[in-house]
Amino acid sequence: GAMTYVYGTVITAAIAIILSVPVSVAIALLLTEVVPRRWAQPIVYLIDLLAVVPSVIWGLWGILVFAPWLQHIYASIASGLNGIPVLGSLFGPPASGASFFTAGLILAFMITPIVTSLSREVIATVPAIDKEGAYALGATRLEMIRGAVWPHSQGGIVGAIMLGLGRAMGETIAVALVIGASPVITSHLFAAGYSMPAVIANQFGEASGEFRSALIGLGVLLFVITIAINLIARGVVERSARRKRGA
Repeated sequence: GAMTYVYGTVITAAIAIILSVPVSVAIALLLTEVVPRRWAQPIVYLIDLLAVVPSVIWGLWGILVFAPWLQHIYASIASGLNGIPVLGSLFGPPASGASFFTAGLILAFMITPIVTSLSREVIATVPAIDKEGAYALGATRLEMIRGAVWPHSQGGIVGAIMLGLGRAMGETIAVALVIGASPVITSHLFAAGYSMPAVIANQFGEASGEFRSALIGLGVLLFVITIAINLIARGVVERSARRKRGA
């Protein structure tokens, strides 16, 4: 019976990555290549502070403030998309404030500062001579980022994204509070669901016998998945480093 919880973990982590990565990389590029240093430094401090906010704070804010506010938005979206073939199955009624999508949003808020900080550190290591050479050849700022900054830093950025994905898949308290605790497999993103860390946190204290063994097995499966993600991230970073050394 683990597939229900694996599905919830994968869906919420995928939503978080899809929403977080463009914002994180864009902020990192803005802070390193566009915004003046005197303005960028306070923003960097704020991002670093957000990265260390405890997950229980995100979860309490999500279930007490964010989810009730989203409930009305979900209902409006669901009524507007009801009956549309694909969108209706993803976002149609019924809609719940505590849902897969709410958990994905909370995870996106949590991993965006982490991915942004790591990406910014990687982008900051791009040699100035590479960027100056691109400008000397007549490149615009966007062309310089695409031709000089991105090739140098893409491996590190991918590694940061994979680390953020590992954090999203392993997050427990925040997801347990906002996902809805409903063990179902559905394509409806506004429906309540469950994830592996959430079910372990919620039910392990009262479990016994085979059910406790099943929860322990679920924890081992989660451990294997997160280790695999980190190994993939390490491989991507090392391959990028070898490619740069070869160039």
